[in-house]
Amino acid sequence: MRRLIKSFGYAVSGIIYTAKTQMNFKIHLSAILAVGLTGYYVKLSAAEWASIIMAIGLVLVAELLNTAVELLVDLVSPGFNAQAGKVKDIAAGAVLVAAGISVVVGAIIFIPKLI
Repeated sequence: MRRLIKSFGYAVSGIIYTAKTQMNFKIHLSAILAVGLTGYYVKLSAAEWASIIMAIGLVLVAELLNTAVELLVDLVSPGFNAQAGKVKDIAAGAVLVAAGISVVVGAIIFIPKLI
């Protein structure tokens, strides 16, 4: 049980590290606040909230994995390396795809409620 509790602590530590050091993660957290307040204002249904939460989760997971990939690439390839750069670009691309999907989900849900 102690190992399980420690593993949760390590996971929370990773999230806190990312929130403190990654500007994009901070931007995502600000967007979550705005979406949450807007969702409350327009009275989203349970299904709409579920869709929004899944989209948010997708973006946060992608950003956390991107941060991990960037740190690992920097560790194993501290100097310039074209392939290391491609790995970082691909990981960043995953975040961009996730963010794009979340924007589409948000647009489908919010636009009809706001116009």
